[in-house]
Amino acid sequence: MKMSNITIKIHKGLSPEKWGEFSLYEQLGNIGSEVGRALKWKGKDEKTFESAVLRALELFDLTMNDPRWLGRLKEIGRAREVFLDAVSDKREYGGSLDGLEKYFYHFAVLARRNL
Repeated sequence: MKMSNITIKIHKGLSPEKWGEFSLYEQLGNIGSEVGRALKWKGKDEKTFESAVLRALELFDLTMNDPRWLGRLKEIGRAREVFLDAVSDKREYGGSLDGLEKYFYHFAVLARRNL
């Protein structure tokens, strides 16, 4: 699967403006949902796995382009890098989808508490 920094449009009806209505916790929690889906399907169903990866990348890109998080770009960008590393064969960072799912889970919990 070839991945690059080009903008991906997977979530129909999800514009940067609509994504910008979510808090950082909600955005990262939603990314975590796609990370969990990628984890669930890795090695089981390649097409479903790749779809989850592409959806996660789209959400990462939308989050990184949200002007409210300019001070958090390094952290969000690093999480994106670790995610790409975990879904590729390179394994430069040694991260895992399981570890990333646990990382993002905390944001989903915080988002639920703030609703």
